[in-house]
Amino acid sequence: MINNYEELANLIFPDVKDIEYYEEKYPNRNGAVVTRFAPSPTGSVHIGSLFVALLDEKIAKQTDGVFITRIEDTDQKREVENGVEGILKALRDFEIIHDEGMISENSEKGNYGPYKQSLRKEIYQAYAKDLIAKRLAYPCFCTPEELNQMREKQEKAKIRPGYYGVWATWREKPLDEVVRKIENGDPYIIRLKSPGREDRKIKHHDLIKGNIDFPENDQDIVIIKADGLPTYHFAHAVDDHLMRVTHVIRGDEWLSSIPLHLQLFQILGFKAPKYAHIAPIMKEEDGGKRKLSKRKDPEAAVEYYAKEGIPHEAVKEYLLNIANSNFENWRKANKEAKMEEFELQLNKMGVSGALFDMVKLLDISKTVISRFTAEKVYDEAIKWAGSYDQKTKELLEKDKDYTLEVLRIERGNQKPRKDISKWSDIRENIIYMYDNEFYKIEGHDEFQKINDKESIKKILKLYIEKYFDINDDKQAWFDKIKDVSEELGYAREVKEFKQNPEKYPGHVGDVSTVIRIALTGRTNTPDMYEIMQVLGKDSVIERLNRFIDKL
Repeated sequence: MINNYEELANLIFPDVKDIEYYEEKYPNRNGAVVTRFAPSPTGSVHIGSLFVALLDEKIAKQTDGVFITRIEDTDQKREVENGVEGILKALRDFEIIHDEGMISENSEKGNYGPYKQSLRKEIYQAYAKDLIAKRLAYPCFCTPEELNQMREKQEKAKIRPGYYGVWATWREKPLDEVVRKIENGDPYIIRLKSPGREDRKIKHHDLIKGNIDFPENDQDIVIIKADGLPTYHFAHAVDDHLMRVTHVIRGDEWLSSIPLHLQLFQILGFKAPKYAHIAPIMKEEDGGKRKLSKRKDPEAAVEYYAKEGIPHEAVKEYLLNIANSNFENWRKANKEAKMEEFELQLNKMGVSGALFDMVKLLDISKTVISRFTAEKVYDEAIKWAGSYDQKTKELLEKDKDYTLEVLRIERGNQKPRKDISKWSDIRENIIYMYDNEFYKIEGHDEFQKINDKESIKKILKLYIEKYFDINDDKQAWFDKIKDVSEELGYAREVKEFKQNPEKYPGHVGDVSTVIRIALTGRTNTPDMYEIMQVLGKDSVIERLNRFIDKL
């Protein structure tokens, strides 16, 4: 005979531990800032999720706090194969490192686990049991058909839908009726007994959005499903409390859940974390804006950046640029600093969604790659090509020492080359440096100021026969290009041409462009002196002579 709600709680959950056991097992962290990245293994990782993880890591690390990765897998119908590994791989690929949490599908690190919700079933049931004993939660035996009928009645009467107030039919059922249903084996769920009223307001301060008023939650939400697993709402409250999370950073699609989540913390007797709701990353379409979508936009999935070969450092710098508008100026003032030195401030994040800008990302990527050593460029490009481009891998590996010389051109100085924005571009950007490949290329960039064949021939022949010397230093080399210009009637200095443009058919820059195109097929390349030094005397002369023969 069940006489009270403590006995009802024992009937429903006879074998779970008391909540005091978990409160002692997971002690407070002595004031440390604790953040958590809590994805569901339901598909490929969205760039927005990576953004959240980056912010979680940044806020924790810059305060000497703790960053947790927790897998929220209670919705097991939506879970995909290798979903957990996909999440962890994305974190590894972008070098976002958590202090605690899952490190593989079945292993973890840290003392506040398990870090996978499906392994925490007894913990949630312990807290649900405590709520039932205190008459703050109750079993509900409504069938799906009954709930549908209720919703239809509400819609027909133009009443707000949901399970609340007079519509919460099992909230105050007699204890003996509840017990009889349980003993009969009727399926049921556990609902929260909400003390809220929609006509009352709560005040909330969001770390990004600022002060917001909400109606209280009055819905008796499900906290434990028929399979014994918790709903997201209940699980996240229990987990954030026991893992001692202090700051929850998440997408602003969760903002409307604040009244419910704060209510859950209050009813459970927990201190609520501070919430920061970030706006989604947006994309322009047909004159409007929409959320970046994995279904429509390849750049929405983090795998895209690996396939394109955009370095993870560039993606992270771009995301920090989205996060805080002052990051760009900080980077300009601290070109060589590690991005970890930048202090992120949540209250400086925009309240509306930033537009995804691929041009900006690739521009940042060029700058990031320009700071890499030739060895790092080589290693990263080989690593990428090994997975995505065998031809590029073969090109880079054929003569590693020579390739490193190519990559050292205009690198490591005050104004390093910025011609590579992603590893998928690297072949196109250096292929002209390899004689066998260069001679296969058909056509070349158009000549500019000096474009008639006879003038081009005269410049190239005079340069080869009289002025080219591979042993010249850079100043002597450029002086000789000026000598070629002067001897053929072009302005020796650009400023001379600008002062008397009618006096000259062109200037030294136009002459050097002729040599550059003949040598590389391109009008824009890194430093031509360094290119010649790497190509060597024989290659330079052969290239220029072949070009003359083609004219």
